[in-house]
This record gives sequence, structure tokens and C-alpha cells, in this order.
Amino acid sequence: MTVLIVDDHPSFRATARAILQAEGFDVIGEAENGVAGLRNAKELHPDVVLLDVQLPDFDGFEVASRLTRNGGGPRVVLTSSRDAADFGPLVAQSGAEGFVPKAELSGAALKAVLE
Repeated sequence: MTVLIVDDHPSFRATARAILQAEGFDVIGEAENGVAGLRNAKELHPDVVLLDVQLPDFDGFEVASRLTRNGGGPRVVLTSSRDAADFGPLVAQSGAEGFVPKAELSGAALKAVLE
């Protein structure tokens, strides 16, 4: 399964890449903001976009909505250092498959959201 990581913190992108690759995912790209994430998703065609909620340009909910708007795009899983409860119905309304807290990121957690 191919993954694009979209997060404005290089340290988190590196950690997420290491975790997911160690658990069998193929991380095919990274992006530091929503604009780059949308561009990379269009160019790379990942199966999954791991998408931070808080980005410096668009928030992750807007990016998720744009990625999933017409169907046929990548599956989106949102992530944040905050708890999912802080976002109420926004995760579901964005078109994302679900949410994984950054502190709990693992291949198993990502797979559980996608099942």
C-alpha cells in the first residue's frame, strides 16, 4: 500500500515514514503543506494520504475534502497531536476514512482505520 505523508513538521514526517516502512507500507512521498499535498497526491497517486489536521495553509479537513470530493482519489486518514474528540464531526464531514492520533501511529492503527 502506497502512502503520502502530509505534515508541516519534518521530524514527524521522518518518524511516520520510518514507522510505516518498517511495517510494510511504501511511503512514496511527503509534503509540508496542503498545496504541496494536493499536488503530490495528483502526481504520485498514493493509495493513502496520512494528513495532518493543522497545516500552515489549508487545514487538513479542507485538503481531505478536496482529495475525496469526486471519488476515485486516495483514501485519507487524518492525524493530529490533539485528540479526535477535539474535532467533533469534522473528521467524518471531510471525507476522510478516519483519524489516528500521532502518538498512536502504527501500521496496525492505520490498517484498522482503513478496514
